[in-house]
Amino acid sequence: MSGEKQPIIRLRGIVKRFYIGQPNELEILHGIDLDVNEGEFVAIVGESGSGKSTLMNIVGALDKPTQGSYLLDGIDMTAAKDGELSALRCRKIGFVFQTFNLIGRTSALKNVELPMLYNGVGAAKRTARARELLELVGMEKRMDHQPNELSGGQKQRVAIARAMANDPAVLLADEPTTALDVTIQKQILNLFLELQESDRMSIMMVTHDIGVAAQVADQIAIMYGGIILECGATRQVLETPANPYTKALIAALPKSGNRERLVAIEGQPPTIVHMPPGCPFSNRCAYATEACRQSVPELKPINEHHMTACHMNLVTSGGK
Repeated sequence: MSGEKQPIIRLRGIVKRFYIGQPNELEILHGIDLDVNEGEFVAIVGESGSGKSTLMNIVGALDKPTQGSYLLDGIDMTAAKDGELSALRCRKIGFVFQTFNLIGRTSALKNVELPMLYNGVGAAKRTARARELLELVGMEKRMDHQPNELSGGQKQRVAIARAMANDPAVLLADEPTTALDVTIQKQILNLFLELQESDRMSIMMVTHDIGVAAQVADQIAIMYGGIILECGATRQVLETPANPYTKALIAALPKSGNRERLVAIEGQPPTIVHMPPGCPFSNRCAYATEACRQSVPELKPINEHHMTACHMNLVTSGGK
């Protein structure tokens, strides 16, 4: 994904392998290229096992890639030492998790103060900042409540406030609405949009739900089998999908007023141990050719705001 703004996140050729004893190794990510611009909301969409959580760990400086380069706000994160990474993570990155990860028997206020405590912020300043953030996310009346006294939606609001405590350059959200009911999910997504607009904050969200991504993301990246199969401006990707996998995901979405049965994607995603030699989607793709089964397609531009990794490319080939 490219744009005129300087990317806050710039990934090039990211490969991640896990060694399970000589000479065995498992490659989870196979050369990921991705930009997240300043003030942009990017959604990473993929099924379980697609590699999106591994990618998020690398972007969050919780792990390092085996190969490739990663720049965060112009800083080479692949060259940073462990101590430097910890400091950069504290200053530059805010995390919002699916399971909230709040500290029990500690008030909402103290939970939000915690990242600032680690960052050496004085007591008075961090308390004032925590109060300000809790008010911002609509939790001003729950500051003294412990997590077990809060609903799921309230816990997530506290978690979002905590993620913003050190004014991070980017907010990383890992399935932030999965544990919430539909009504609360919508409130949390709207909160993300409000925060993005007011603070011009960059947000990178991982989700398995392309419908959730469609509601909030400026850009969307579709992952499968450790590669990005399609990415670009959300509206373009959803209205003119160029990859059969994206097309199948969209077809599987429930539509308002439509009582027809949902179109399921036949077959199962490949496992890390049994990855096909070519395109990872080739064993489930109705358009697959011999070329698809032999070589992994490269991510190439369709236009300035849309890219796909597909030997077929439904847009240029006229595939229906």
